[in-house]
Amino acid sequence: SRNITYQIRFLTVAPQQEGSVKEEPISEIQTRRMWQFDWALNKLDNSVRKTGRIPKALLLKIFHEICKTGCPGSNQTLLLLRSCGALLPEVLSPERTELAHMIWDKMKELGAVYDTSHYNALLKVYLQNEHKFSPTEFLARMEEANAQPNRVTYQRLIAAYCNEGDIEGASKILGFMKNKDLPITEAVFSSLVKGHARSGDMKSAENILSVMRMAGVEPGPDTYLSLLNVYAEKGDVDSIKKTLEEVEKTEGYLMDRILMQVIFSLAKAGYPQYIEDIKERIRFERELIPDAMNLCLTLVTHGFEDISFHILKSFNHLSRDNTDQGSFFLQHCVNRDMPMNKLKQFCSELKEAKMHSAPLPFILRCALEANKSALAIDVMKMMKEEGLPLRPHYSWPLLVGFQKEKNLKGIFEVLKVMHELGVELDTETYTDYVFKNFATSETARTQLKKNDCLFESVGLSVAEIRYEAANGRLNNVLSLLSSASTPPIDIRQFRNSLILGFKSSNDVHLWSKITELLYKDERYCLTPPGPTEAVGYFLYHLIDSMSDSEVQAKEERLRQYFHQLKKMNIVIPTTHYSGICRLLDSSQVPELIKDARLLSLKKSLSTDNIPESAKPDVSALEEKLEKRKAENQPITDVLKQLIHALCEEENMQKALEVKAKYEPDMVVGGYAALINLCCRHDNVEEAMNLKEKVFPKNSPVALDTGKYVALVEVLGKHGRLEDAINILTEMREKDVPISGKTVASFFRILNAAAMRGEVETVNRLHETIVNLGLAETAVLHSPLITVHLEKDDMPAALEALVNCYKKYGKILQLHNIYCRLIEKGDADLLQKVSDFISREYGDMMALYDLFFAFLQTGKYREARKVIETPGLRAHSGRLQWFAKRCISSNQMEALEHLVELTQNLFECDRDEMYYCLLQLCEKNGDWGKAEAVWTKIQEENVVPREKTLTLLADILEKNGQVVPFEVPKVRHEDTGSLSASNVEEKKIRLLCKKNNAKEAYHIFLKMQGKNEFHYRSYGTLIKALLTQNCLEEAMEVKHAAETHIKGFTLNSAASSLLIISQVRRDYLKDAMAVLKGMLDSGLLPTRQAVIALTQTLAEKGDLKNLQALKNMVEDITKSIGVSASLIANAIALAHTKNNDLDAAMEYLEPLLISGAQNPDQAVRNISYLLRKVSEEGLEPALEKFGVMAERLASQFGIYRPVTDLFLQYVSADRVDDARSLIQRCGALVEEKSTLVSFMARSASRPGQAKKIETLLELIPEHLDMEIAYCYLMRCYELDGDVASVKAVYEKTKAKNIQLHELSLKSLAAFLKKVGEPVPFTEPPETFKFYVEKWKERRLEAS
Repeated sequence: SRNITYQIRFLTVAPQQEGSVKEEPISEIQTRRMWQFDWALNKLDNSVRKTGRIPKALLLKIFHEICKTGCPGSNQTLLLLRSCGALLPEVLSPERTELAHMIWDKMKELGAVYDTSHYNALLKVYLQNEHKFSPTEFLARMEEANAQPNRVTYQRLIAAYCNEGDIEGASKILGFMKNKDLPITEAVFSSLVKGHARSGDMKSAENILSVMRMAGVEPGPDTYLSLLNVYAEKGDVDSIKKTLEEVEKTEGYLMDRILMQVIFSLAKAGYPQYIEDIKERIRFERELIPDAMNLCLTLVTHGFEDISFHILKSFNHLSRDNTDQGSFFLQHCVNRDMPMNKLKQFCSELKEAKMHSAPLPFILRCALEANKSALAIDVMKMMKEEGLPLRPHYSWPLLVGFQKEKNLKGIFEVLKVMHELGVELDTETYTDYVFKNFATSETARTQLKKNDCLFESVGLSVAEIRYEAANGRLNNVLSLLSSASTPPIDIRQFRNSLILGFKSSNDVHLWSKITELLYKDERYCLTPPGPTEAVGYFLYHLIDSMSDSEVQAKEERLRQYFHQLKKMNIVIPTTHYSGICRLLDSSQVPELIKDARLLSLKKSLSTDNIPESAKPDVSALEEKLEKRKAENQPITDVLKQLIHALCEEENMQKALEVKAKYEPDMVVGGYAALINLCCRHDNVEEAMNLKEKVFPKNSPVALDTGKYVALVEVLGKHGRLEDAINILTEMREKDVPISGKTVASFFRILNAAAMRGEVETVNRLHETIVNLGLAETAVLHSPLITVHLEKDDMPAALEALVNCYKKYGKILQLHNIYCRLIEKGDADLLQKVSDFISREYGDMMALYDLFFAFLQTGKYREARKVIETPGLRAHSGRLQWFAKRCISSNQMEALEHLVELTQNLFECDRDEMYYCLLQLCEKNGDWGKAEAVWTKIQEENVVPREKTLTLLADILEKNGQVVPFEVPKVRHEDTGSLSASNVEEKKIRLLCKKNNAKEAYHIFLKMQGKNEFHYRSYGTLIKALLTQNCLEEAMEVKHAAETHIKGFTLNSAASSLLIISQVRRDYLKDAMAVLKGMLDSGLLPTRQAVIALTQTLAEKGDLKNLQALKNMVEDITKSIGVSASLIANAIALAHTKNNDLDAAMEYLEPLLISGAQNPDQAVRNISYLLRKVSEEGLEPALEKFGVMAERLASQFGIYRPVTDLFLQYVSADRVDDARSLIQRCGALVEEKSTLVSFMARSASRPGQAKKIETLLELIPEHLDMEIAYCYLMRCYELDGDVASVKAVYEKTKAKNIQLHELSLKSLAAFLKKVGEPVPFTEPPETFKFYVEKWKERRLEAS
């Protein structure tokens, strides 16, 4: 992969130097291809290691992928070539050789350079495929390509001569090897055995074994295989037996895979009668299955399917309950066009032998996948004869095939066949696979009737309505719905299509007539609660499906529509009306709300959505208040406005006077504002009085977070520590929401107390915040040390440092402690802290910390001694940290010494060091210093990168100096320079880094029109805004970027955040458009973005967009880590949301069957689907999917879905249902990895211990007790439940369960944190060490 990286680097850099191609999209496209390519090659390699073979389809897929990238690497080419021999047992030898030649020629055309290893690989392929070629010509080709033959080359050329029985040719090559003093290995002797035998000299062939021993080479498996194969070719079974007996006497045994090769040789030579004797000697154990499968496939490929089937049946004794055997055999038979009578025979025998539970349905699937329509139809007929169920979706692949060929006759034939077989086709079949071949459903109906395949059914009627609606032909929809011949159909079956039709039409009259028909014709409201609910639901989803712009564009038509419905006496439930009002308000058409009100059963209109008028000034509000009071009118609202206005003016005295004057009319909001105002003015007494009066601790009413924080701050400042702690406790008790801003405020309060040197205040406030779980981040612990530094109490500071590490696992303020100790000259404490860091993080980290502290304090001689410690290597992260610290604090001298002293540091990136120095030069506008840096770069013989040269050129040019080198043509923003003229832009980047995107955005607005932003700065700001869910602001910045920078595009991370933000706002169409644009540009979305979009579309029941999403991402799901199961689950959930459970089942079930039988089609679980229907209380759906899962287990041996059902019952605390399921389907416990994954997920967040407790109750004998108790203990640790943690530990001791070191390490850390003694010896290594050990164990277990 390194070669690929270099070549891709060349391809992306070259165009940049010409300035003709944008860097970012190209590099991402190349990266995307590399991800996909590396994944594919790994899969190829895994296939070989696990099964000993490669599917031809996979090989071709990877070959075409390489052709697309245009940059084949040496190793990749080698891997492709070696795959064209015996690793393709499903392909005939001549075809394999042809494939090898095609790959060789194409790779050469793409620029692959072939060396000796490639020629040797091609030779091996020739030998495995028994391809006849001229060894002398082959050598000449190698010589022409300047590839020197080696020992392997000569060995394989000897084998080539021997395959043809040409001993003379083999002897010449042997002579070359002796002249070159190349060792004669077993491979050469094995070839000579075959060579002598095929030349007709069996005696010499047999004597080779004696010659070998005389030459000091013991005959091995390859030699014996060669001898046995030549006996097999001659049908000399006696010699075979004799040789086998001799080997068993001398060697003890012969490998079973060698005996399998002998079986193939006997079959190929035409001596099947001797095979049984050999077969009896083979031990058909589980370990032999991959080799046996490859033998079976090879035999079928060469036309020996009966022998192959005989071998397959030898594994019958290894069959497990509910596990099918022989699927690979049946699939290969289908692919090799085996006649139907033969397939039927194999199916019958497999079923009789109980080796396969459903061979005919499996063959049908294979035939459909291979597009063998005639065979598929024959199999379906046979299934009907045997009473097996036939489903409508079996016809889909056949219909798709004919649809691609535009073969209407074929489509009509399939419809007739399915009818003859008694299968009533469903709506999806007609909509997606039949009607799409015709302009309208009417045309389709006419043609179907003409060709005798019009079979009336509810499915057909629904399909007609759906098809016409989806294509916007509402007049046809009205005709169909009005027709007396249309059967009763629930509106939910065509609601989504009808919504599409409404959106694509502007005919309000048709909208109204159709809605009236749905409301008044009882055929379309078949289920309770009736038409009011159904039409209300339809109207809500109609508005919900429209984007803001669509609603705004159709505002007048929607108004007319609502009025028409009113005239037709159509009403909808209040709940649906309220939902529609919310949608209209969010789409910024509040005027439509009063029109929608016409349809509500409850005639009341809330004024919540009416915007407030502009705020009047204080004097006007006072006049208004006095006037209302005099007129004896309510004054609450005006009083509240006046209080807020006075608070904004910071007029505390006046605000308190107004409060006192009008106290009986004061409302909660006014008091809250006053409390905040008093806190800002340090009026702690008044603030607390107001708080206790209006918001007492026992009151259910709570202040907002900001007000509580303000109280804590002012109380702490005035020494009222107990009151501050009480406020924090109240925040916890009232579940006040804690945000990142709140945590920052807590830090500010603690740090302020630390700067005042108030040790008790810091300790107690910190302890309260952490113990109450209000917040726990590293930054909050820092003031615990700062307070001692401020008091210059270094022993206490060091003690606080160690305590923070022991309690919270964080090292804080270390650099400041080192610096202070060095300044004070306290050698003892310095040694103490260094020993502590060495013990916990290693000597290297301690040395770096000491080095930086000496630099910071100007002790450069001591710094040199530290950095010249023997064996010390460069740690780029640490060096960058200190360099950036120097730049931000403008410490030129310290930075210069850092660069100078690291000159001889092993693996130090010198260019990066000088780049940092130049950044500080630019910040200070010091061109003289920059010029001196350039001289040092040359003296040290450093090759500077382009960004370094560009930054240096910028400094010199801005100061009117001559640039003494050619300036590289790179994008200015890639230099990352911090121009003095762009201080505001630097500030924006800094604010974004600190998660203060809104302030950064305000600065950006002020800058607009004055300065142009750098490319990267736009991206940084957009990403920061999206992270804080500021979608509108982010879009404004994006628009500005597109205006100022030609071809501006967001990178993958920002585009993915944009998708997530749009999904949160329900802008699903926009999100789909962004995703499509990303993929078209070669960018990969993040996993989170695809999951968010998928799940939201599913919950909306948006099948059309889900299908479009599936098509868009199906090639990249593995690259971004999205499971194929998720999208399948989402589509099934969408069907469920549309009240079409049958469609969900018919879609999902075949995928699960296919996924279990074909690892490449990995739709295996239904956990997401079950979780959603369970959470939403869709009990009928859960029940139906449960039935499907149990059917898959009992009929097909597919246990993952029923395991998902079991675990969903466990998650939902439906223990009786879970227990009942175990009794019906006990084999689900064999899904060990699924159970372990479930426990691992449960142990990753608090409040989940009950789930693992339930598993231990239901299936204790099927769980790995050590793993289960490890995870259970972790759950209780996350809950902070000390008693339960200790109880679990005692239980493990009582049950003699040996806990993993990781669990013990975690338990020890937990107990120490809560101040409990550790009742065992704590494992000595670091957490990281035990985590890696745990991962290795999990990997071995899987």
